[in-house]
Amino acid sequence: MPTLALIATGGTIAGAAASATDTSGYTAGALGADALLAAVPQLADVAQMRAEQPFSLDSKDMGPAHWLTLGRRAQALLDDASIDGIVVTHGTDTLEETAAFLQLTLAGAKPVVLTAAMRPATALSADGPMNLYAATCVAAHPDSAGRGTLVSFGDAIFPALGVRKGATHRLDAFAGATAGAIGRNDPVRYFVPPPATPGPLVTLAADLAELPRVDVLYVGAGTPPELIDLLRANGARGLVLALPGNGSLPAAWEAPVARAVATGIPVVRASRVGLGAVNRKALDDQLGTLPAGELPASQARVALTLALAAGTTATLDRLFDGR
Repeated sequence: MPTLALIATGGTIAGAAASATDTSGYTAGALGADALLAAVPQLADVAQMRAEQPFSLDSKDMGPAHWLTLGRRAQALLDDASIDGIVVTHGTDTLEETAAFLQLTLAGAKPVVLTAAMRPATALSADGPMNLYAATCVAAHPDSAGRGTLVSFGDAIFPALGVRKGATHRLDAFAGATAGAIGRNDPVRYFVPPPATPGPLVTLAADLAELPRVDVLYVGAGTPPELIDLLRANGARGLVLALPGNGSLPAAWEAPVARAVATGIPVVRASRVGLGAVNRKALDDQLGTLPAGELPASQARVALTLALAAGTTATLDRLFDGR
C-alpha cells in the first residue's frame, strides 16, 4: 500500500457553517487535516496517509509567500523515499494558481494531486469527502506517475497547466484547457499517455525570500492604457493583460505596451475569455509581447513571476508556445 502525504491548506473543503443547510455563509479552513481524514475512513483502504498543515486559510487570501512555503515542503516530501505521492487540499478560488506554481517548480515523477470542494464540510451534501477520496486514489495509482501536478475534482482529472475555475456555484466547477480533462477517477483511468514534460521552469533557491510582483490587468472596452504606467510606478515588474477575444490588443494600447517592454517590463497577452488559446501574432514580434498560449491569465501570471525570479523570460517561449 502506498504512503501518501496529505498537505492541508484550508479552503471550503475544510469549511464549517452553523447550519448543515448553509452552503455559502461558512468559515473556510475551520477544520484541520485530521478532521478531513476522519471524515473519509475509506482512505485506509487506498493508502497510508501522513497529514500535515503548513497553514489554513481561505484561498482568496493565498499569496506568493504561501506558494513558496508549500512548494518547498512539497519538494522535500517528493525527495523523501518513504513518500509515494502527495495530495493537497486547497480552496477553489485560487487553486489554479497554486497548481501552476507546483507544476512549474517541482521536480520528480511522483504524483502531486490537488483537490478542493464547493460546499463546506458541514453541509448536508458536502462534496469534499468524495473529492478527497478520489484525489487519494489518483495519487496512489501507478498510472499517475510522471504526469506532474494534477487536479482531481468531481469525476475528472486535469493537468495543472490550463485548468481554471469556471463556475461560482456548480459542483463541477473546473474546466481544463482546449483539450479538457485527461482522465477520470471513478475508477482512475487516463485518456492520454504521460506527457514528455520538461523539467521545472524554476528550481526554487533556498535563499529566495520573496517572488517578484506581477499584476494582471483586465482590459475592457475603453479601459485606459495609462493604467500600465500606474502599475509600473507602483512596483510591478511584469504585466499580464486579460484581453478581449483571442488576446486582441486595442490599438490605443500598442504604444504604451511597447514603452513598457522597452523599459524592461515583460508583458503577456492573455484572454479574458474562459477557454481557448492566445497564439503568437506578428504584433508580438513588433511590440515584444508574449502570448499566453493555453494558460489563463491567472496562470500566465504565475509563469511570468517564476521566470522573473529566475532572471530570464526565455523559458516562457517554451511554455507558452511549445507545450
